[in-house]
Amino acid sequence: MSLLRSVVRGCGSYLPERVLTNADLARMVDTSDEWIVQRTGIRERHIAADGETTSMLGLAAARAALADAGLEPGDIDLVICATSTPDYTFPATATQIQSGLGIAHGVAFDLQAVCSGFVFGVGTADKFLTSGSHKRALVIGAETFSRILDWNDRTTCVLFGDGAGALVLEAQEGEGNANDRGVLTSHLRSDGRHRSKLFVDGGPGSTRTVGHLRMEGREVFRHAVGMITDVITDAFEATGTTAADLDWFVPHQANKRIIDASADKLGIAPEKVVTTVDRHGNTSAASIPLALAVARADGRIKQGDLVMIEAMGGGFTWGSALIRW
Repeated sequence: MSLLRSVVRGCGSYLPERVLTNADLARMVDTSDEWIVQRTGIRERHIAADGETTSMLGLAAARAALADAGLEPGDIDLVICATSTPDYTFPATATQIQSGLGIAHGVAFDLQAVCSGFVFGVGTADKFLTSGSHKRALVIGAETFSRILDWNDRTTCVLFGDGAGALVLEAQEGEGNANDRGVLTSHLRSDGRHRSKLFVDGGPGSTRTVGHLRMEGREVFRHAVGMITDVITDAFEATGTTAADLDWFVPHQANKRIIDASADKLGIAPEKVVTTVDRHGNTSAASIPLALAVARADGRIKQGDLVMIEAMGGGFTWGSALIRW
């Protein structure tokens, strides 16, 4: 039975020029390179320059993805930007990217699911494309988390960085089985009871301020592995695949210990895990597309490969998507 699939046409990324190392942070707060690496696996992260906005990062990543796809901006009729750090309360950052690309048709909107945002964006775009309502989508994860960090809080400021990544997805006919190229399945979850474990203590509707990120690290770690493996198991069951069938596991890049524990619990071989957290830190919604772009550029991810992406974010939100590249 033939049906529409959301096939990856292109992948791109952008990182700000400034690199902040653990040694740099040790001069700012009471921490050390050894402490950060041991607990997180992070060695450095990129920080947006003054005046460099989330939409600027997202626009650069979108242009790179379009170039990789061999497409023009006018070929896109859906722009979804996953971000927790928008340029403005409104309009949507996606519309700023849309305008920057010179697109004046179709639809553009933001999606907010924190670190799970890109997975939610892929799942949402897939619904638009497979319904037949739209033909090609730009799904972007873009963040300037450095703007919402408390730089005196050593438990959080060492974790995050800025960046953007993007995929171009195109509706194409498939055969309706797991050998099809494109998004094979996505599984998304939310549970608002966990707000206090990972949140920003501000907003226009509450404090009238931007606020700072607050996190109960041990609690997040405690929930992460179980939630992540749950939606990955659902993806395997929905497609009749197993961990052994995966070519690449591209998780949200939050913490090396969470990545390793999740892969181990699922029986995913270490050599199949794409890890960039050491170079990028946690870039929230941008982390998965940044990691995809790295693995695509260095030749690891190739057409036909089976790729699992997954993430967990504040809220809590969590999700997975299984993609045949």
